[in-house]
Amino acid sequence: MPAALTYPGVYIEELPSGVHTIVGVSTSNTAFIDWFPRGPVLAATRITSWLDFVRQFGGLHQGSEASYAIQQYYRNGGQIAWVIRVTSVDGNGASTATLASLQLAGSFLVNAISPGSWAADDLQVQVAIPTPNPSNVFNLRVRLMPPGFKPTTPPIATESYVNLSIDPQSPDYAPDKVNARSNLIELAAPAGGPAQLPSATPDDPVTKRPGWPPLVGGADGDVPVPGGRWSGGPKALMSALEPGPAGQPTPLDRISPEIFNILCIPAAARLGENDAGAIYTAALAYCRERRAFLIADLPDSLRLSTTSAWVDALRSDPSGNAAVYFPPTLLVADELASLRDRPIGPSGTVAGIYARTDSTRGVWKAPAGIEAGLVSARLTEYLVDNEIGEINPEGINAMRAFPAIGSVVWGARTVRGSDQLADQWKYIPIRRLALFLEESLYQGTRWVVFEPNDEPLWAAIRLNLGAFMHHLFVQGAFQGQTPKDAYFVKCDAQTTTQEDRDLGVVNILVGFAPLKPAEFVVIQIQQIAGAIQT
Repeated sequence: MPAALTYPGVYIEELPSGVHTIVGVSTSNTAFIDWFPRGPVLAATRITSWLDFVRQFGGLHQGSEASYAIQQYYRNGGQIAWVIRVTSVDGNGASTATLASLQLAGSFLVNAISPGSWAADDLQVQVAIPTPNPSNVFNLRVRLMPPGFKPTTPPIATESYVNLSIDPQSPDYAPDKVNARSNLIELAAPAGGPAQLPSATPDDPVTKRPGWPPLVGGADGDVPVPGGRWSGGPKALMSALEPGPAGQPTPLDRISPEIFNILCIPAAARLGENDAGAIYTAALAYCRERRAFLIADLPDSLRLSTTSAWVDALRSDPSGNAAVYFPPTLLVADELASLRDRPIGPSGTVAGIYARTDSTRGVWKAPAGIEAGLVSARLTEYLVDNEIGEINPEGINAMRAFPAIGSVVWGARTVRGSDQLADQWKYIPIRRLALFLEESLYQGTRWVVFEPNDEPLWAAIRLNLGAFMHHLFVQGAFQGQTPKDAYFVKCDAQTTTQEDRDLGVVNILVGFAPLKPAEFVVIQIQQIAGAIQT
């Protein structure tokens, strides 16, 4: 009621409606873990386009399987990706990559923002001293040039900073101002005393204009070899899935409250069958705890007859949060090798098809069929019906080609999709729809915590969750002709007993009738004997 009733008349009071709208979470944000020539190490970086990846991680590199996978991800419909760069590590667990650097003549040290040799010669700085106050301020320009650039080549990126101060007490103190904004460099004060004003960059003897001294040094450590094993790969890739020192969160845990839905580790499949199996087993366990889905690339040494045995390690996880595709590699035109064919794992391409299907049809639609065409990729093996009939009952998804249609994904089973398992998570769209519901309801019911645990709360829960489920029903996410046939939401004295209430527990039961894909289409044709009477 109103706080104080003092005068005779009408008082207006707004009452809360009890409506807490539940918004469905994203379904196809894809995380990629691999070696890249540049970018932050062991940190998940959000990118939204291929050009964004080029700016932050350097684009294609023949030693980086995921760089080609990410390019395919965006070509096939991907939208949001989380990129995690790993580097090889030595026996002590320390990164072997070092920072490229340049000393500003007794002043600040200029470091490349991330380790590696990418900055050597291509990352350049220029110092100018402004005339109004030359005693303690300077201007700094930075540019990143493409490898093998010519004098007329435009830079990839440029940055400019004016009136940088060498006084640590100044609001324009150079390290503070540059490090808060730069995507290319970091400034560090010299050890052992206050920084001096740097000297202006000398003029280039040819152009007679201020020169661009490059950063020098830098090392990449153990770099993956195209088509070969990466000796530092197993430990490096596992470092992105394990907590840091003193239990620090993993890189993907640090993106909270944002989430990832799909995980791809293209480099794992190039490490051999044993290392790939260990990495993907750990990755599947990681995805299970975070309601995410793993697309595992098969090692290219596997053949049609040996693939099922290798997948057994993934089948042992009861979650079914993974899928594999055959053949193990696709062919793409390599822009770094005069457009010659390069074999790559299908995970990035398939993740893009997941994203494309989710946006056009919904997460409940199987990412397979004639709509699931492979863009900018060709098959390395062409399977026929009998061969697909061997692997499909084992939960291994085929990719095949059709006349006039092209190459498509032709399977929608999880690794638990073997007919012998008869698992409830047999199909990819059902497993991913369940993950979507779990994460959406998890995010959308936090308002319930600490509310009075009685019928008014239960009624509000039924109202809000029911509205969310009904919205999905209208979109065609569930089977059934009526909401009663398609889903239910229960939260009452039957689901939450007095003992539960004494313990501070409220139990919510949500059920849904999933749509199973029409995997087998049977057409019966019969000849009619005699004329048809009309």
